[in-house]
Amino acid sequence: MAKVLEGPGMGLMKKWGIHVPHYLVVTSADELAKLGQANDWLKKSKLVAKAHEALGSRFKLGLVKVDLDLKGAEAATKEMIGRQVGNITVTQVIVSEMIPHKEEYYCAVKSTREGAEILIANCGGIEVESNWDRVKRLTLDVGQQPTPEALEKLAKDAGFTGSIAKKMAEFAGKMFVCFDNEDAQYLEVNPVVMREGESELVALDAVTLLDGDAKFRHPDWNFAFAAEFGRAYSKNEMEVMTVDSKIKGSVKFIEIPGGETAMLPAGGGASVYYSDAVVARGGKLANYAEYSGDPPDWAVEVLTDKVCSLPGITNIIVGGAIANFTDVKKTFGGIINGFRKAKSEGKLNGVSIWVRRGGPREKEGLDSMRALKDEGFDIQVFDRNTPLTDIVDKALQKQ
Repeated sequence: MAKVLEGPGMGLMKKWGIHVPHYLVVTSADELAKLGQANDWLKKSKLVAKAHEALGSRFKLGLVKVDLDLKGAEAATKEMIGRQVGNITVTQVIVSEMIPHKEEYYCAVKSTREGAEILIANCGGIEVESNWDRVKRLTLDVGQQPTPEALEKLAKDAGFTGSIAKKMAEFAGKMFVCFDNEDAQYLEVNPVVMREGESELVALDAVTLLDGDAKFRHPDWNFAFAAEFGRAYSKNEMEVMTVDSKIKGSVKFIEIPGGETAMLPAGGGASVYYSDAVVARGGKLANYAEYSGDPPDWAVEVLTDKVCSLPGITNIIVGGAIANFTDVKKTFGGIINGFRKAKSEGKLNGVSIWVRRGGPREKEGLDSMRALKDEGFDIQVFDRNTPLTDIVDKALQKQ
């Protein structure tokens, strides 16, 4: 699941016919001032300025300013840019037109095990949180599309009447189309409002969670995903994400500062299993990583290079269960190339490598790993007959 910031989320909704306010994202007050000369709405509208980061409680933190003119928005932007909140530095501000309205509503679409749910309520903003019983749901099976009749009934069940019931049904329908076509896992607009003097509903805010592994199907996703760990993604993390978006299979990498045991496991299950084993035995993880789905060897080499570049590590765990179709020799070829590159750059001094793996061409792959001893690597290699977590015990005890 990949979180998308408000600006790109609004862009996706606009793409599928959902009305959104005029908005833009800036990185400085000077940039906003220049854009103000080219965009009349910035000069004619009341404005809202918000920190464009993955932060909760922005209003309480003073990172939302409302009822501004352009000069006020420039001042708010200058005040917010560079502000430190925990581990996050504010680097962007989203400035949008302030939409005059009287009523606020709620609409969301979320993925479920069985398919999806469409949720609407005739209250919105902070009011919906204390009136969750007023949220009504339409449940859909996998592949099922909501009918206009079902959506209008949902709107009426939520308390909408007259023409607004039909408009809310149409809005929810567009939300589902966006959700379905953009490989979303969750979309939320809170609040949905009707601009005074007009008859169209407008999305004032957007919470967007996408299936990040579907990025290869969406060449227009020209935005970065928001970091989910209370900090910005590092350069190495971003580089692995870029590789991951281009390949069949998968490579993942997240840094955990201060750890000494680096992870390079095969498969999502093994990655969690080995990580839990390290922590349970008193070790400190230096990262989360995995490769799976038979990725190309060059992608695994990039991942290996990032793992070997982690500061202060003393062990690397190259663990995995018995693969069904991932070619052990091929993927180990990428790891071995990464190890050789790292060693030539002096990155593996004092680092022990522990390998356990099974699967297609495991003998050839494990033999290639064992041959690294002759090149001066501190490496121990085990086959499928060794219990998975034994290499963690050996690594932490340096047996």
